[in-house]
Amino acid sequence: MHDLIAAPFEEAHLILRPGSQKGIKIGRSRFEELGQSVATGEELPAWLASAVRRAWNVSLAGRPVAEAVLMRAPGPYEFSRATWEINLGCDFDCEHCYLGQKRFEGLDWQGKQQLLHVMRDAGVLWLQITGGEPLIDPHFPDAYRMAYELGMQVEILSNGSRLWHPRILQLLTACPPTKLSLSIYGASAETYDGLTRRRGAFQRFAWGLDAAVDAGLNVDLSLIITSRNAHEADAMRAWADRLGVPRREYANMSPTIQGGAEPLPSQSPEHLTQRAPFSGCPAGHTFFHADPHGRASICKIGRDPNVDLIAEGVEGLARLGLIADDLMLRTGGCSGCQLSGSCRVCRPMAKLFQEAKAPMENYCQHGKRR
Repeated sequence: MHDLIAAPFEEAHLILRPGSQKGIKIGRSRFEELGQSVATGEELPAWLASAVRRAWNVSLAGRPVAEAVLMRAPGPYEFSRATWEINLGCDFDCEHCYLGQKRFEGLDWQGKQQLLHVMRDAGVLWLQITGGEPLIDPHFPDAYRMAYELGMQVEILSNGSRLWHPRILQLLTACPPTKLSLSIYGASAETYDGLTRRRGAFQRFAWGLDAAVDAGLNVDLSLIITSRNAHEADAMRAWADRLGVPRREYANMSPTIQGGAEPLPSQSPEHLTQRAPFSGCPAGHTFFHADPHGRASICKIGRDPNVDLIAEGVEGLARLGLIADDLMLRTGGCSGCQLSGSCRVCRPMAKLFQEAKAPMENYCQHGKRR
């Protein structure tokens, strides 16, 4: 298993270490030197061994480059990041969930392998695996390991309910994710189980969280604040602080991906935050989203039009830039607005709110009464 990843990135080249969010920037000549060293069987050069020791306190001196470094080839476009919904199925049934109909369906194992190779060949360095709940997908362990072995820095978005299972924990300990982002829905069983509509969900989450922290994984907590659990917001914050893990908060709910308004009533009005004006997005240009069927879209919100990566392969991604530019045009429901430059959501998100027939103040500051 490789200790380092050497990869082109934009106009530079990076040295990455699996499971770490740090990186080392190197020049083209150094990158080419590493590639030649792989071919000739040379040992890790002194300059890289020293840099790795400073960055990660790891000694790789004397190791063959071919053994220690995975060399990534450049992709044909500029994509370096992607998210992948491995499946939309979930073992929770949260009332605020934006997925709506959480059908457990998608690619078989052969299709998942093909998709991961397309992502690698496209130049994806940072891959976020999400769902639904990714850890309940029967192919998750094999898919995660393959992404890791292909030289992608993997982040997992999970509810944490399966983290205490020995097979999952052993996998993530041996092949640590760059980040393990866990959603937390309450600080007590009554609140947590009520929001997720699953008895015992709180206990499974607590077991999983403790197991991940004890294993030294890079845990990051996402505090999901709704009208049902807002009274425990301080307790959730204290829990994260007690464990010494980073935390962030989310209170602004969005419609479902089908344009349904079902999640919106779960919002806690006093915890809603005012979004900054939308100022652009790399979606469709340096980033893409893949759904459980291998269809690539600019993001998880702007899902149509999309590209079938299983049928078209890497070449299909060439169309995403034009799709993104078209979707981001402020047309349709916002036609005629003279203040579109200060919109607080992107056009695809505004479209979802409009399809859900949500009040304008949910997505547009110009809808507030003056």
